[in-house]
Amino acid sequence: MTRLPLRHVLLLILAPTAGAVAQNRDTTLTAIRAGRLLDPATGAIARNQIILVRGTKIESVGGNLTIPEGTPVVDLSSQTVLPGLFDAHTHLCMTVKMRRDAANYFYTTLNDPDAARAVDGVINARDVLNAGFTTVRDVGNEGNYACTSVRRAIAQARIPGPTILNAGRIIAPYGGQFELQPDKKEALASPEYYFADTRDELLKAVRENAHYGARVIKLVVDDQRYIYSTDDIRFVIEEARRMGLKVATHVWTKEGAHNAVVAGVASLEHANGISDEDLALAKKNGVVAVFTPFPEWVLRQFRDTAGAKEEYAQEIDRLRAGVRAGVTIAFGTDAIHALPGYDRGKLAIMWVDSYKAAGMTPRAILQAMTVNGARLFGVEKERGAIQPGLAADIISVPGNPADDIGALKQVNFVMKDGRIVKRP
Repeated sequence: MTRLPLRHVLLLILAPTAGAVAQNRDTTLTAIRAGRLLDPATGAIARNQIILVRGTKIESVGGNLTIPEGTPVVDLSSQTVLPGLFDAHTHLCMTVKMRRDAANYFYTTLNDPDAARAVDGVINARDVLNAGFTTVRDVGNEGNYACTSVRRAIAQARIPGPTILNAGRIIAPYGGQFELQPDKKEALASPEYYFADTRDELLKAVRENAHYGARVIKLVVDDQRYIYSTDDIRFVIEEARRMGLKVATHVWTKEGAHNAVVAGVASLEHANGISDEDLALAKKNGVVAVFTPFPEWVLRQFRDTAGAKEEYAQEIDRLRAGVRAGVTIAFGTDAIHALPGYDRGKLAIMWVDSYKAAGMTPRAILQAMTVNGARLFGVEKERGAIQPGLAADIISVPGNPADDIGALKQVNFVMKDGRIVKRP
């Protein structure tokens, strides 16, 4: 019996598989007629453009393109067409039920098992996509890696949803963001947070997150009397960098924000207590600010009137200071509550009102929601603009968000990776 060389055997085994992959590759062509094509990077609007989408990618864009005979055409000639939106601070696998949880996510972590968290992730992912968010960072509070499963199912086109960069378990000093009780210390700890107080624990936390599918590392710098030092944060940044991951830092205090900025993290989350001096340093160090300014009417759902006014004023003030400092801003929401009449997507898009209230121009807000987010996520060569070769993540609205950012509340067409998920 003649024995074939191993390399020939492998070729025989793999050849049918390769052919099947080639046959299954989506090369479907779709044409979009865009009445107004908005480029958030420049603010320019090109009229009467044609976008040709082949499979998952944008093939060509122009005003004089020929649409091949028989090509399906999506008529958005009365619409403003723009890239899909980015939300840099989401929690898809958490939904705070206002009455059951007393509007407090501490109780949500106790009430909902991981299976329920994953179901919430599936529902919220669908709803944010329908609202026009085609790429998001899920920065933790996902139970025991529930969002990894949601992300993978979306990537496999098994369920609808945005491209997700998820953080896995949030790394934090002992206690995380909770006030633990000595006889119930595990109830609010694992798996919501990964407590790490030594270099060995930090190293293990980063590696364990990476192993279980995290695409970004989330670090709570403060929220306890003891906070991570600049050197602690740098240690995490370096370890994450070895795995190709960036570090997002929850900072609520002036001291926490300062340590994160000096360390050179990828992004500051919330930054409610950051000083003007550290905002200037953040610009110098290339640190992106992801403010999460809750609309005041949302704050009133779980704060008393005085508390809602105070928190709203503080968040708008720091966002306004960030605009003055010229720091790069990526749009973030932190929307987690179930409110009557609002699914997660409809709720998240309401955050544009806060960015407007802080004095950001429509163009600046659009950049925060597209190109700035793409660069922060590290996907600017893959998605975030309507250009040949990039992912076909495309939305449209009847109005013009370059004039009125509120027009984004009326997204009526969504294409994600070349698939139409919502039509006018």
